[in-house]
Amino acid sequence: MTRFRLIEGAFRDCCLKGGYEEVRTPTLECLHLFTSTGTLTPSMLGKVYSFLDWDGWSGERVVLRPDGTIPVARLYIDSMEEKELARLFYVANVFIFEQTGKETRERWQCGAELIGMGSPLADVELIMLALAVLKGLNIGGIEVRLSHAGVIRALLAKLGLSPGEQAMVFDRILDGDAEALDGLEPGRAKLGEALSLWLNLKGESSGFLKNLKTLSPPGLPELEPGLDDFINIVELLESLGCNYRIDIASGRGFEYYTGVIFQLFLGDEKIGGGGRYDALIPLMGGSDIPASGFALYLDRLMELVAPEVLAKPPAPKILIRVEPEAIKQGFSIASCLRDAGYVVELYLGGQESANLRWTLDVQAKAPLFILTDQVSHNKFKLQTSAEVLTLLKEKCR
Repeated sequence: MTRFRLIEGAFRDCCLKGGYEEVRTPTLECLHLFTSTGTLTPSMLGKVYSFLDWDGWSGERVVLRPDGTIPVARLYIDSMEEKELARLFYVANVFIFEQTGKETRERWQCGAELIGMGSPLADVELIMLALAVLKGLNIGGIEVRLSHAGVIRALLAKLGLSPGEQAMVFDRILDGDAEALDGLEPGRAKLGEALSLWLNLKGESSGFLKNLKTLSPPGLPELEPGLDDFINIVELLESLGCNYRIDIASGRGFEYYTGVIFQLFLGDEKIGGGGRYDALIPLMGGSDIPASGFALYLDRLMELVAPEVLAKPPAPKILIRVEPEAIKQGFSIASCLRDAGYVVELYLGGQESANLRWTLDVQAKAPLFILTDQVSHNKFKLQTSAEVLTLLKEKCR
């Protein structure tokens, strides 16, 4: 929990300073929220926990939320559509069934959503916010991998694939399935081969993307808007000194993304990601409004931070031992010390706590307080709470 709170606190601090407001959505949501719009692929829906929630004589199928973004989009539609621009963040658990039992099925995320702005600057703001959180946690060596769903969809749509088929084929490509585009009709086979090569291109500059225009398959004007948007985003990142790698085939889970997709890696470990999803809110019955967001995987970050290094130095711990006749005075001085920022424990009998800097004996007769430094073993006899606070302040500098 120390690690969890450390990450949560760093994330909340960055978001609040960036003008984001905290929201919280229910753990239980209606299943149709994730099925009626086609926001999750069939393979993803096969991993959700769903069951009937009976209400009188009628029943509705509900689900333990498998995703953090879709419930926030639902919340925006229900309660916030009057806002022209909404910066929202959350810390929430999501539930995904995992057959091997080697992965946790309840996963915690720190997520941020920027709703109402469709510019490249908005996408860059989210990428830099995610990196600021990681920098605040002293986690370095992060690699930003960039892809673009608009480019991917334009390429796969050229094959005449439905959105569901596009997602399935693309996931197979990402899994390294060399036969993902095999079996196409003869007239498409050559195009499929060209697209497979194009999807696996990698680079590290906006100039790389500009050069890709010359490699675009013929007769595909739909590719140009996505490429131009992608170029604008990476040029902004370059101007901010952000290191990144362009990897067209790094957009796994792109089912509701429409624009840039970014993933954050530390070595081979993916610790977060996000992207633009302009079509999601309209598909869910909301207004035609652009949006983008990201999530950091809190469970994975917990393995990377060192609370003893990053957390503020712990407040001095004081153990108070009270004579039976001085109970009222003991609770009073304990309250004063806690208000002053000290960690205070009352001795209840048995073994004393470890890592104690001070003990304070509270007596019914003068001296009312005996303060003992457990490091130097010096004892100080004091008569008032004010004297105790003054001495502690002096010694704890």
